[in-house]
Amino acid sequence: MTTESDDVVVVNFWGNGFGMRVRIALEEKGVTKYEHKEIDLTAIQRSQLVLEMNPVRRSVPILIHQGRPICESVNILEYIDEMWKGDGVPNLLPHDPSERAFSRFWVHFIDNKLFSSQTKFLKSKGEAKEECKKELIAEFKQLEEVLGDKLYFGGDNFGFLDIAFIPFSSMFYGYETHGNFKFEEECPKLSAWVIRCATRESVSSVLPDPLEMYEVHKRFYRIE
Repeated sequence: MTTESDDVVVVNFWGNGFGMRVRIALEEKGVTKYEHKEIDLTAIQRSQLVLEMNPVRRSVPILIHQGRPICESVNILEYIDEMWKGDGVPNLLPHDPSERAFSRFWVHFIDNKLFSSQTKFLKSKGEAKEECKKELIAEFKQLEEVLGDKLYFGGDNFGFLDIAFIPFSSMFYGYETHGNFKFEEECPKLSAWVIRCATRESVSSVLPDPLEMYEVHKRFYRIE
């Protein structure tokens, strides 16, 4: 079943992984006819649209549905899951309350621990970089343990936690280049999971080229 966009706009920057989540979720739900408004995050001033739609955080992504803004990527994912339902439309969050709480816990880990470690790793130099690299890899190994031998974090079903995490894979090349290691050697199960996810149209149509992602991160973090 394919649903119509029903006046859906995604406000985002192409290299923003949190915004990639939103687009992947919409694609999974069959909402393919939406407008994508590109925002330049390298500009000093935020666009008027961002200031109007998200005056508190002044950040993207923003989902505008029927003229009403929904902000923050996790909040948007839950909104999308609740808004677009029906026969043949997959649920992003599990039905079981404990499994939903489990998924939310690890997404919180990704957003508040892993993302912070990524930033420190990319900004660090010398001996500090090696320590930050060890910390980052250790956190990926924790997520690999959560995945285990399952096809996806949601078991046989690609879902909420997968959608929240898969955008980070577009930076795996950048991690390897910056840190001089092979992700596949450190986290083989996660690497295999990335390959499985990449076969999905929702993922392959959204994730950017890893080389371009690393270049934009080099500019953001002033990596030499």
